[in-house]
Amino acid sequence: MEKFRKLVEAGPIGLQPWAEDKLGEYAEVIVRYDHIPQDEDELVAMVGDADALLVRTQPAVPASVLSRCRDLKYVGMCCSLYSKESANVDIDYAEKHGITVYGIRDYGDKGVTEFVVYALVRILHGYDWPMWRDRPKEITGLRIGFVGFGTSGRMTARLLKAMGAEISYYARSVKQECEDEGMHYMALDDLLEHSQVVVTCLNKGVILLHEQQFKRLGNGKIMINTSIGPAADMDALEKWIQDDSNTFVADTSGAVGDIWSAVKGRRNVLCPDASAGMTEEAYDLMSRKVLDNIERMLGK
Repeated sequence: MEKFRKLVEAGPIGLQPWAEDKLGEYAEVIVRYDHIPQDEDELVAMVGDADALLVRTQPAVPASVLSRCRDLKYVGMCCSLYSKESANVDIDYAEKHGITVYGIRDYGDKGVTEFVVYALVRILHGYDWPMWRDRPKEITGLRIGFVGFGTSGRMTARLLKAMGAEISYYARSVKQECEDEGMHYMALDDLLEHSQVVVTCLNKGVILLHEQQFKRLGNGKIMINTSIGPAADMDALEKWIQDDSNTFVADTSGAVGDIWSAVKGRRNVLCPDASAGMTEEAYDLMSRKVLDNIERMLGK
């Protein structure tokens, strides 16, 4: 396959202009839509007879859509693909019906790392924010635990360790490289009890913190959610936030979850509601990875 016959961008994709220009090398016809379809019928109409489709986290592309797009051979997810279960594309159906789905990963991690440091410095020093303790504190000596230890978690942990923090982590397996660097695995409940700051870095749809975990976490703590979406049970998190000695941080309202309207504006909830990972550099890297996947599909 040298080129796609027709490539459709369903909704705002966010590719850099240089990447949009380069798409012309990969498809004879390119159709761009600047809005997200309201329903499946509109999405099917958008795709039409295209053999390639680009989407971000929205719209969803379930089997009921894929089954009606008879000419579709490729779906490029211009967003993070961590697992089939968390994807907005029905990858199982696609694989069974000859449709290739590629996603991307690890393109916004540096911005997330910078956000965590920004939030901690603001809270610890009381820069235009209620100071966490009676006196300003440094990151030096702070006990910081990571729940989930993928690329962004490890990147953030290494930076904070370089600033003097004591790092522990909970993950599906022990990371020997990190152990050798002086970061240590702990069971989840033990990590929550031990840590002064907890940073959640979980895959989309993974909820590990429930009422029991918040009891182990206790009060007078800082929780920073860098996951794609919530990392905690909503009722338990809202109850924890009601204690003013606790501070909750997230970059977007989506990472806060359904309780956003209830906790918005509280002086112990820091959420600028802007994606920390989507910097100019992240858009460049995302664009390059999307094009790399297209070249992989076309065998270039």
